[in-house]
Amino acid sequence: MATAELPKDAPLQAIQVEALTVMKIIKHCADRFPTFATGFLVGMDREGTLEVTNAFPFPVIDLSPEAQYEQPHVNAAAAAPRAKANAGYQAEYLKVLREVNIDANHVGWYTSCNLGNFVNLNFIENQYHYQRELNERVVALVHDVSRTSQGILSLRAFRLSPQFMAAYKESKFTADNLQKSGLKYSDILVELPITLHNALNVNTFLSQIPNMLSNGTLAAPTSVSDIEHNPAVAQDDLAPSFNALTLSNDPFLSQTADNLLDAIETHHVESNNFSYYNRALAREQAKIQQWQAKRKAENAARALSKQPPLPEDEWQRLYKLPTEPSRLESMLNTRQVEQYARQVDGFVAGSTGKMFAVRGNLLPDGAPSEA
Repeated sequence: MATAELPKDAPLQAIQVEALTVMKIIKHCADRFPTFATGFLVGMDREGTLEVTNAFPFPVIDLSPEAQYEQPHVNAAAAAPRAKANAGYQAEYLKVLREVNIDANHVGWYTSCNLGNFVNLNFIENQYHYQRELNERVVALVHDVSRTSQGILSLRAFRLSPQFMAAYKESKFTADNLQKSGLKYSDILVELPITLHNALNVNTFLSQIPNMLSNGTLAAPTSVSDIEHNPAVAQDDLAPSFNALTLSNDPFLSQTADNLLDAIETHHVESNNFSYYNRALAREQAKIQQWQAKRKAENAARALSKQPPLPEDEWQRLYKLPTEPSRLESMLNTRQVEQYARQVDGFVAGSTGKMFAVRGNLLPDGAPSEA
């Protein structure tokens, strides 16, 4: 039975990334750590699935060791995807790819992060630039170097929601506009599922690797040390990492908790700033009301004496209402707090699961175990 074809403007449902492309992103981000690493992605859009077939890093400006710790350098690296010089670099690169008959369709960009710290204004401006200037159907791949270094690949795909794109175009993130539009911090980014794709020759090679357990070369271990010192594992280049079996707490849990506290403190500062604005606005409005009441009384007295009334709109020249601060930074910080909270939940869940797995061996002999 033939399946119905999806329209060309069908919304993106998933992201498919070539395994070789993932390895290139991991290597580039690891080499540039702890500074930012960014690059652009090429591929094709096929029936609601965005296929990422290759990735290329943006050129890096080498600076002195002292200048690498300055804040402008960090901002320049984070803003590389929307830089004018890199726009020409991408166009020239895509031209060369077309000449050698390689996928040359721009499908997005990628960036590195540390412990999930990527929800900021630079990230939003880069993705907004890509979705507005290049193509609406582009994504941003976020690679967490710290999490990947522990043997857990952290690669996520995000897009800006259409609702946030419209709000960011108007640049009116006031309390009244947000209340009318119903835009929340959870509506800023849309995450898409990622699947990895291997070439057929790679799948053939992996299927030919003998199973050590079925061949009996790896006996049932009694500890992690037995696995790591087994000759069959030590001599195998494709042997997995057993760091995930350690019972110690995740080393990044404390750092993520500190980042979460800092983000909450930043949110508290933003709330205090908005409260100060409301108090200043209330004081100015009270002064304006007093002035208007006084002017009405003066005009009433002048009317009795048959004198021309005084203008009642002079308060606009005498008083200036404070400008309402943008709520965009507060929304991004709240979204970052949610990101940190999810990471802490994941860290704790993994550690708790391992502790329950060995709970029987941790109890003293004869101690009753709870149901």
